[in-house]
Parts: sequence; C-alpha cells; structure tokens
Amino acid sequence: MNATLPTADALRSALAGLLDGLPPSQAARAVDRLIANYRGTTPTDAPVLRDRSDVAAYAAYRMPATFEAVRSALGALRDAAPGFTPATHTDIGGGTGAATWAVAEAWEDEAPRTTVLDWAEPALELGRELAAASGVPALRAARWERSRISASLRLESSDLVTVSYVLKELTEADRAAVVTEAARTAQAVVIVEPGTPDGYARIIEARDRLIGAGLTVAAPCPHSGDCPIVPGTDWCHFAARVSRSSLHRQVKGGSLPYEDEKFSYVAATRFPPEPAPSRIVRKPQIRKGLVLLDLCEPEGALTRTTTTKRHGELYKAARDAGWGDAWPPHAG
Repeated sequence: MNATLPTADALRSALAGLLDGLPPSQAARAVDRLIANYRGTTPTDAPVLRDRSDVAAYAAYRMPATFEAVRSALGALRDAAPGFTPATHTDIGGGTGAATWAVAEAWEDEAPRTTVLDWAEPALELGRELAAASGVPALRAARWERSRISASLRLESSDLVTVSYVLKELTEADRAAVVTEAARTAQAVVIVEPGTPDGYARIIEARDRLIGAGLTVAAPCPHSGDCPIVPGTDWCHFAARVSRSSLHRQVKGGSLPYEDEKFSYVAATRFPPEPAPSRIVRKPQIRKGLVLLDLCEPEGALTRTTTTKRHGELYKAARDAGWGDAWPPHAG
C-alpha cells in the first residue's frame, strides 16, 4: 500500500480485505448481534468482541464511522488549539484503532507516538495488522497494549488522550475514574460518544468532570459554563458523512452510498484554547433569500440568527456553513 495515501483512503483499503473468507451472511449476523449487545446492557467483566470473526465484522462495519466522528472532533480541537502538536497520544479503549487512524491523519506531518489500550486481545491483534498494512509510519509505530479499562487504569503522561465510543461499556464508577485519569495525565482530552440522548448525557457528565479537573472546553462549546440545553428536552450532537460499504448496505438495507454518523463529543485542554465564537448546533435552514442558523453562544445561551442577502459575503458563508461549524467563519 502506498504510504502517501490519505489516511481515510488507507483505512478503506486496509478494511477491504478484512472479510475475505467470512461469508457475508455470517458477517451480517455477527454485526447484528454485536449492535444488540452495545445497545443493551453490556457486561463489564468481559469484552464484547470475542474472537477474530467478531472483530473483523465489527471493524469493517464500525471503524469508518468511528474514524469520521473522531476526525471531526479532532478538527474542532485543532481549530481551537492551532499551535497544539501532540508528541504523544493514548487511545483508551481503542480496540482496532479507529481514533488512532484519525489522529495520524490530523497531524499527518508530525503524528504523535501512540499507545492503544484495550482489554480485547482479538481487537488489538487486528488493529496491529491494519496498522502494519496501512503504509502510514505513525500507525506502524503504534504500541498496542492489553489493559483493563476500569477504575484501576493508570496512565503515563500524554499530550493527547482519546476516548471514543467507550464510556457506555463502563459502569458509572469506572466512567468517572477513566475520565478523571485522562484529565490527570493529558494536555488535551477528546471524548466521543454516540449522538443519542444517553450518549450526550455521558458527554455532559465527562465535560463536567474535565472542567472540575481544571481543563477548559475547547470544542464544541464556545464556553466552559453550563450547557444551555435543558435536560430531557433536547441533546447536542453532530453528524459526519460516512461512505457505506457493501456490509453496511447488507446489514442496514438501502442503496445510498453514504450515511451520516451522529455523535456527541467534548474536547478540553489543560492550556488556554481559542474556542469558536459560536457553534452551529443544528443543520442550517436555507430559505429563499435567507439562512437560519441555530447557535450556541459564548455567553452560554442558544440563539437563532437570520442571515439574508443584504449581509453580502456573510450570507454566502451562511449558505455554505455546515452543522457543527464555527460561526462566523474566520472570526478574528
């Protein structure tokens, strides 16, 4: 594989051969069962991914979506901390390494030294294989270590810690301990969860814990105050476009070549960030001659602003703006 390929393309290429020899119907059944486990009450005394066929099927199905969600969160972190170039990275509960691939792309020219921690050895083994096949030097150099993700976790200091799609698998006490440990050891922490009401609730819980540990919110919020959303009335989440594989189409049905991965996230730093002046928290509504933008403001309030043709260049920018973008563009 050509080492000059963009990481997203390299990931798709590496995943393409994962299911060789595994009948499509078996892969689809494995994905269905694993999705049911993740959506239900997951036991915390054993990994959900049991063997290579489990890991291969789930990686082919889920890695691209996790990669795109983390990629989006890292992009927001980079916008808020343009001078931050991590030399070290720890991926807690990283499994087959989707977040590690996203980190390698985000800092392509100076990718950090990464350690992936997970308690499922089959996932770590496959992650190593994918990294070795990637053609990406930073991925090939990553360390893959088996570790129980629980209150007993102890980390070495790291510039960047990522925790993606992990907190749901943990007990409340373990979630609190893992986030606290990440905050203790890192200069920047990025946590990503599914874009569901309960995923958002876990993000808010983690956000409060990071702030309590002395970190400042870098994204998506333009402030470190209380979230202005009234619990139970709505939830903050975003979307990332994901190219669908044949396995995606087989499991979910439909013919579209893409789907939108809904996710919630928080990025926080030990150093002062430059958060967005405001954040677009809903898909912009484009009407004839105007654009409606729902914003989270730096004062900790939710507002709606209307941009019309008379605003000139700002109107053009509003028409091009996306859900999750900073607003206004190029502020400062």
